[in-house]
Amino acid sequence: MATLQPLFNAITVIFIAATMFTAGLGATLPALRAIFAKPLFLLLALLANLVVVPLLGWGIAALFGLPTAAFIAMVLVASSPGGPFGAKLGMVQKGDVVAGAAMQVLLAAVGSVTFGLTANAVLTAAKVAAGISLDVAALVRTVAVLQLIPFAIGLIVRHYTPPTAQSWRPVAAGVSNVTFLIVLAGMLLGNWHDVVALIGSRTLLAGVVLSVAAFATGTVLATGSLVRRTTMGGVAAVRNAGPALAAVGIAFGNTPGVLGALAAVLLSGLAAAVTIAAVLSRRRAGGTT
Repeated sequence: MATLQPLFNAITVIFIAATMFTAGLGATLPALRAIFAKPLFLLLALLANLVVVPLLGWGIAALFGLPTAAFIAMVLVASSPGGPFGAKLGMVQKGDVVAGAAMQVLLAAVGSVTFGLTANAVLTAAKVAAGISLDVAALVRTVAVLQLIPFAIGLIVRHYTPPTAQSWRPVAAGVSNVTFLIVLAGMLLGNWHDVVALIGSRTLLAGVVLSVAAFATGTVLATGSLVRRTTMGGVAAVRNAGPALAAVGIAFGNTPGVLGALAAVLLSGLAAAVTIAAVLSRRRAGGTT
């Protein structure tokens, strides 16, 4: 893995930038303004994703007595809102797709700034491994540059030349999806000893519990119809892998144990969120909700 580390880092950067560029190409100013026009809706979503879910990650990691690497992975994932698949879950569950997509990109943008502060605060308060302290300034700079600038460029293209944005978006989304799969495969294969060791462990279960708890939190702390509220639940359940990967590289030198635990938490959480969305979709297709 060490010899391929520069390639892994480069693909990770491409994944983060392509994901946010795609989000910008798909966002519209009216949709983003609509969120700010509902202060309570916005405030509750920010509370759920920026405060409650990180605290849930800390609490679940402590409750399950996770080892240091898995504890760190849980906190990093929980502290990183705005995962791009959250918007897709709105489609899967036949939810409020417009509100879900707008909230997802807003949370990803805000999370670029809050992620390092939140993760550092939780890890310091939890006194993990004698009190790990992240380089918050470096994290904020790196994540903000990798996320905010590509998003802003995509948003500008969408605003001024919608046909160009429409033609570019499938390509950008393809790059994002392919690089995410490569990064995930690299995390799994490059650290397979650590990943295999997690099979049957509490780490996978903790990832599922975090996702379910986040889905419930996002749904409860939302306003509007049940369809809109469960859409916000899906957005809360899927966290943003980009900042977490950046933190593992910057603060932990891509430690295999942390990378393996991060992959396990992300995959188990995503599986749980997709299952919930699929159940909601079937119920809505049958007219029961």
